[in-house]
Amino acid sequence: MNGPDEVNWDLTYACPLRCTHCYSESGRRPTRQASLADQERIADALISLRPRAVQFSGGEPLLVPGVFRLAQRFRAAGIPVSLFTGGWLLDAGNLGEALDAFSSVHISIDGASADVHDRIRGRAGSFARAVRALELLDQAADQAVAEGRTSVPFGIDCTLVRSNFSDMESLCRTIAAPLAHIEFVSFGAAVPGGLASRQSYAEHELLGDDQLDMLARPELRERLATLLPAQVRVQTFDGRALQMHPRLVEAGHAMTGLMQVEPDGRVCGMAMYEGTVGSLLHEPAQVVWERAREHHRSPFVVEALAPVRTMADWATAARRIDIHFGSVADRARIAARPVFLQAGGQVARGASGRPPVDLDHS
Repeated sequence: MNGPDEVNWDLTYACPLRCTHCYSESGRRPTRQASLADQERIADALISLRPRAVQFSGGEPLLVPGVFRLAQRFRAAGIPVSLFTGGWLLDAGNLGEALDAFSSVHISIDGASADVHDRIRGRAGSFARAVRALELLDQAADQAVAEGRTSVPFGIDCTLVRSNFSDMESLCRTIAAPLAHIEFVSFGAAVPGGLASRQSYAEHELLGDDQLDMLARPELRERLATLLPAQVRVQTFDGRALQMHPRLVEAGHAMTGLMQVEPDGRVCGMAMYEGTVGSLLHEPAQVVWERAREHHRSPFVVEALAPVRTMADWATAARRIDIHFGSVADRARIAARPVFLQAGGQVARGASGRPPVDLDHS
C-alpha cells in the first residue's frame, strides 16, 4: 500500500483570528467540524494509510473538544502529530495536555511586532498571545531539561507576504533568539490559496518572484542562522512545491505526497486548492488517496498550470482551478471574497457600507 507521506488535517474552520492570507478562510465560513465519533473514524482511516506524520491545523485546532485525545490516537499508532496554532488559546491551563499529546508545536508569528503581526492576523492582541505561548513552551522545556526529561520540540512558523518580508531578521533576533529551548524557525511564502488567491491580494501582498528566489537560496538560511542559538534549525520555503506545475511534478519537486483533509473528512484533490475527491467517512481511505494522487494529472489542472512562470501566473491559474473544481458552495464563497487593498491592509467600502468583492476569477 502506498499512502501519503504527510497528512494536513484542518480539524475545524472555527478560528479566533482573521488572517488576511488564510488558505481555508477559517472564521469566515461554517466550521464543518465533525463529531468526535466521526473524527475518530477519520483518524482511523488516516492511520490505515500509515503516513510518516500528521499535522493538526485549521482554523484553530485547540477549539476542538477532544483534540488531545485525537492526537493521542495517532501517537498510539506510532504516527507523530504536530500542532499548528496561532497561540491564542494555548495557555497554562492546557499546556500540559498539549505537550503530552503532540510531537511538536508550531506557533504562527507573522511579524516582529504587534503592529505587523496583528494586522496580518486580523485581531488585536494576537501577537501578545502568540509570544506568551512561546514563552510558556520555553518554560516547560526548561523544566523538562532540569528534570532530565526530553522536551517537546517547538518553534515559530512565519507566513511571508510583502508587508512582513523585511521582518525576518528582526523576528529571529527579538522573538526567537531569547527563547533558550526553541528548536526551529520556519519562513514560508504565502501561496495563492484561499484568501491569498484573490487578484487584489496577489497584486499587493503575495511575494514577487525575486523574493521567492531569495527564499530558495541557502545563503538566506545561513544568514538568519547566525542570529539564533546553535540548536535552532532555520527553514525557508518558497511554496512552489505546492503549485503542482507539471514540470515540477516530473522533476520530483512537487509535494505530491501531501494529503489535505477538510474538517468533515473530505479530501482535497490538491493541497491549497479548492475541490475534493472523496470522503474518508464514506469510502475506503486508499481509494480516496489514490484519487487525490491522480488529481494533479487531470487535463484541466495540467492545462491551467503549464503556462505558469511567475507568482502572478500562479494566482491566475489557481483561481481558474478553484472555480472549475469547487462546489456550488465553494464558488459562492469565492465570489463573496472582499477586495484586499494595500493601504493598511484595509478593505474598501462602497456607498452601501458593504465591502466590494473580488470578481476576477479568470
